[in-house]
Amino acid sequence: MIRCVAIDDEPIALSIIKEYCERYGGIHIECFTSPLEGMKYIRGTCPDLVLMDIEMNSHNGIELARALPQGTLLIFTTAYAEFALAGFNVNAVDFLHKPIFFPRFCQAMEKVAVWLSGRNSKNDYPEAISLKVEHKNVVIKLDTIKYIEAMDNYVKVFRKGLPTIVSQITMKEVEAALPVQRFKRVHRSYIVAMECIEKFSNRRIFIEGESQAIPVGRTYNDSFTSLYEAFMLSSRK
Repeated sequence: MIRCVAIDDEPIALSIIKEYCERYGGIHIECFTSPLEGMKYIRGTCPDLVLMDIEMNSHNGIELARALPQGTLLIFTTAYAEFALAGFNVNAVDFLHKPIFFPRFCQAMEKVAVWLSGRNSKNDYPEAISLKVEHKNVVIKLDTIKYIEAMDNYVKVFRKGLPTIVSQITMKEVEAALPVQRFKRVHRSYIVAMECIEKFSNRRIFIEGESQAIPVGRTYNDSFTSLYEAFMLSSRK
């Protein structure tokens, strides 16, 4: 789960960012129209990521960026493209030019995921998740999961050499519990383990040991491709 804070003095801009975060999945976001309140919250919580407008009525986002806690990733959001260079000079991960469209937002989030992946060692990842199966909790080791399929308000967890597990949980909830560096939602009905991908095309993914291909949703294609390429590069290091 990526902990995110958005600061923008335009409520409509914040509502779009919040909608995009919910649509993307795996992001917990807090929004502020007041730069001072937003910065106070950031100093108290040290989030993973800050999305910040540059030209606000009372404050300049570039100046505020210099006061962010060390290690906090930054993405600027602004209607003024001429500020891009100044934004990168304060080590912004990306620069989103308004109006922001969802595919471009996804590209920025994939950059964030790669940065977080490189910053954290594999030992920092959770090793397992707990899912309710019938009337008991079952611990599932992450390295046994191949992919997950949605079935209404249930999910089916397909595992390596182990029985499939069916749990009464939504796809959104299980997605939020999984580390974004290792698992990616590629379709409204499917989440795949990156390390179990054998090959893929624009519209299909083949999982090791599985004959049936998993479809890639049109809205997920670009974000999946960029993250998988980054994953493969990092795994070769």
